[in-house]
Amino acid sequence: MMKIICVILAVLLLPCKVQAMEVSAVSAVLIEYATGKTIYAKNAETRMPMASTTKIMTALLALEYGNPDEIVTVSRNAAYQEGSAMYLKEGEQLPLLHLIYGLMLASGNDAAVAIAEHLAGDVDSFAAQMTERAKAMGCENTQFKNPNGLHDEAHYTTALDLARIAGEALRNPIFREIVSKKHATVGNRSLHNHNKLLSMYEGAIGVKTGYTKAAGRTLVSAAEREGVELIAVTLCAPDDWNDHMRMLDYGFSKVKKKTVLQKGVIEALPLENGTQSQVEILCGEAIALPIMDGEKTEVKLCLPSKAIAPIRLGDSAGKAEYYINGVKMGETTLWYGEDVESVKAPTFWDSLSFVLSCWLRCFFSSHA
Repeated sequence: MMKIICVILAVLLLPCKVQAMEVSAVSAVLIEYATGKTIYAKNAETRMPMASTTKIMTALLALEYGNPDEIVTVSRNAAYQEGSAMYLKEGEQLPLLHLIYGLMLASGNDAAVAIAEHLAGDVDSFAAQMTERAKAMGCENTQFKNPNGLHDEAHYTTALDLARIAGEALRNPIFREIVSKKHATVGNRSLHNHNKLLSMYEGAIGVKTGYTKAAGRTLVSAAEREGVELIAVTLCAPDDWNDHMRMLDYGFSKVKKKTVLQKGVIEALPLENGTQSQVEILCGEAIALPIMDGEKTEVKLCLPSKAIAPIRLGDSAGKAEYYINGVKMGETTLWYGEDVESVKAPTFWDSLSFVLSCWLRCFFSSHA
């Protein structure tokens, strides 16, 4: 009996094998917003219909090409679109911003066509602009045939392309504000967001739902926790709400913000021709990067080998570049942190030497 108990305990104490994350979606992807790196993917580059997630691009172009306050006149064609609507009337005039709210919250097919006709003259021309804008983002597997997502065999995207499009749209502060609202009143209309994740998931900030019989349930979501922002996409997902909550939880467990450069004094340069031997170099803001397990970060300081007085507080001293696994993520300007008077006027050769040393140090640092 004791031997049987020992065997059972030994089995129970064996390391548990963690199951790979599963989603109901035919195609899915999870990316980190700031860097665009992929955290999870399933058939992420397979061309699929996208339904009303199309409207993310429609809204982006409306904000990029139009003025939110300009007045749009609704055509008969727009007013009589099939499917979901904000219930526009033929001949109605309203601000473009109201149409964008109706597009993203009520998923108005009528609003999509009104926007397209207003900005491009007709739906086909606007769809061509949508495709061109997607290509400019690097979305080579995306083609639009309309601004609302009603089914067309030639209207398709991939989960990865759609995540990129959502990331670009979220860089627009007006878009970001609109898609984060659970409901809004525009004019005499009360609009309610179809995106249930705004209420279901802590940190959810958008972005768009979709459904057609051909596409199935499609969903793009974004969420932010502790400075990390994620974008999830599912195409043809019968259990999309749970898919997204599972994916986002997974992402937040894998990605953490890490400070790679502190705000304040980070370096002291030797100083020539000054009333002191060194001058402080400041970073004006803390730099934090989203890091996954096993990733390596690096900061390269592009500074001259020495400074030459006179120095003024707040003058640019150089820059800091920051990297994840050798890939440059960005850079920030560095500043002199104090005033230092000169003991003699610098010569032409002093100034030339300073400029050359700064350039050479940046050049070799960037090509290390």
